[in-house]
Amino acid sequence: MTSRSLLGRLARMTTLPSRLGQRLGLLDHIPEGLAPGAAPPRHTFRWDLDKTYLRTEFDSLGDLARSAIETAADKRAYPGASALLRALRQDGHRICIVSGSPTQMRQVLAAKLALDGVAYDEFVLKNNLKNLLRGRFRSLRAQIPYKLPAMLQSRIGAAATAETLFGDDAEADAIIYCLYADLVAERVTLADLERVLIASRAYDDDAARILDLARRVPKQDAVNRLFIHLDRRSAPVGFRHYGPRLVPVFNYFQAALVLYADRVLSARQVIFVALEMLDSGQFELGHLATSVQDVLRRGRITRDVALELVAEAREAALSGALSGRDDLPPFEDIAEAFRERVRELGPIEPPQQEPTMPLDYVRLVDEEHDHRRVRRRHGH
Repeated sequence: MTSRSLLGRLARMTTLPSRLGQRLGLLDHIPEGLAPGAAPPRHTFRWDLDKTYLRTEFDSLGDLARSAIETAADKRAYPGASALLRALRQDGHRICIVSGSPTQMRQVLAAKLALDGVAYDEFVLKNNLKNLLRGRFRSLRAQIPYKLPAMLQSRIGAAATAETLFGDDAEADAIIYCLYADLVAERVTLADLERVLIASRAYDDDAARILDLARRVPKQDAVNRLFIHLDRRSAPVGFRHYGPRLVPVFNYFQAALVLYADRVLSARQVIFVALEMLDSGQFELGHLATSVQDVLRRGRITRDVALELVAEAREAALSGALSGRDDLPPFEDIAEAFRERVRELGPIEPPQQEPTMPLDYVRLVDEEHDHRRVRRRHGH
């Protein structure tokens, strides 16, 4: 045996326990940052999985058991989510996934993402087995002490000049994402953060680690947009106090519309999201037109942007974006129907203004805990 092959075997032997420990959930998976000399990403997109990307039920023990035994082929993504993630995967963009699913599900979840053609740069799961073994029962349901440090650690490893975050209304994603955005923009002080961590009942060593990460994270007003997928069909008005950067959406066509207005997506990419939704059998063209009206009525995009999208989508259709789609009406008919929906819409809310007062995160965390207790009493 040559010295080179011996060294290779030794290297594999030393990494095997680490990989096995991560797979069993005995060791934390540490996301890899940028390679030495690599350029920082221009735009990072951070996604939750359950109820944001995947249709997942975990309100009961039965739900959790079913989710645990599902194969990759059993799991279902929300219509349009896969197409949107694929569209966001561009040069200079970074895809980071932070999920509350247990680390033991890494293999099946990674397989599901591969089936959907979704590539990513980071994939962090929650190490609840480690929490159980350490007797940290509060950590099993805790969201802020888990997701916030994961995002801070990720940004320390690869700081983008722009970030867009995707979550849902099932947990505390709106609070966590806004807190993260305000921390990296230096709108929340370390003293404020310490009070929030006390309110969230973080363990002392977890709180100390989060405070250290918050000190070291590269500071910039980087978070341009936050999307909350309304899995529980929460009323969008309930999120107004978070300000205009947070957009509640009922589906991913609405998210694509806002990202088009933000100049993140092209009209062609919006078409691909729409086509995936139509192909799911859960949406028709009328549903998509209603989705346009909804974001218009809420002031999330303007009439001019909507009409501009129709015009650019026409150019994309002429260049082949709808080739082979004989199941659809001629694009001119689709475009005219959408333009008519825009024209017939009544009064539109003015663009939402920034909050005059900073968010009271301690109060928001206390309210979230109260809401969770009420839901548990009612069996949710």
